[in-house]
Amino acid sequence: MEACKGLLIEDFYSFRNDLKQVYGDDAPLHIEIGCGKGKFITELAKTNPHIHYIAIEKNLDVLVLAMEKVQAAGLSNVRFVAGDAGVLSDFETQSRCEMIYINFCDPWKKSRQAKRRLTHANFLDIYKKILIPGGKVRFKTDNRPLFEFSLNSFSDYGLRLKNITLDLHNSPWNDGNIRTEYETLFSEKGQPIYSCEAIYPA
Repeated sequence: MEACKGLLIEDFYSFRNDLKQVYGDDAPLHIEIGCGKGKFITELAKTNPHIHYIAIEKNLDVLVLAMEKVQAAGLSNVRFVAGDAGVLSDFETQSRCEMIYINFCDPWKKSRQAKRRLTHANFLDIYKKILIPGGKVRFKTDNRPLFEFSLNSFSDYGLRLKNITLDLHNSPWNDGNIRTEYETLFSEKGQPIYSCEAIYPA
């Protein structure tokens, strides 16, 4: 963590008001919630050097691995936050964030745990505050019940659904898809990957 501390946002509340100073320009901002070991965010940042990324991860051991990947790749367009999705409550209202990625989050299988799911309306409220009008949530999971719950949650919230697929890797939307560590593991076991985009009203 110490060796990579230049990539870590320690005071997210202060950072939110100083994006231009940190990155040096007004380029678009994308956020990944739960970056894991960092394969997805590293490849994404390599592919899109003109976009700035914030990767959020609550497991500190895993976060360090992700930071090391980004540092080894020599990327300057990624920063990290230690925490869960709740830290986004401290982000500025109507920032210039255009996209939020939610990849293979905890399905919280029990009905009483529904409010913990990252696609629940409580979290959609938080995303609404930080996304620009017309901003998107891009969602991938291997869990069919969670995917069905999420589609209903997005729809009930008034979001427009796009690029819905029950088998991402055999769909037109797999072109350009960057796989996470979990995604590769599940796919090798023959598990279909469910994916969609949810778009906030412009």
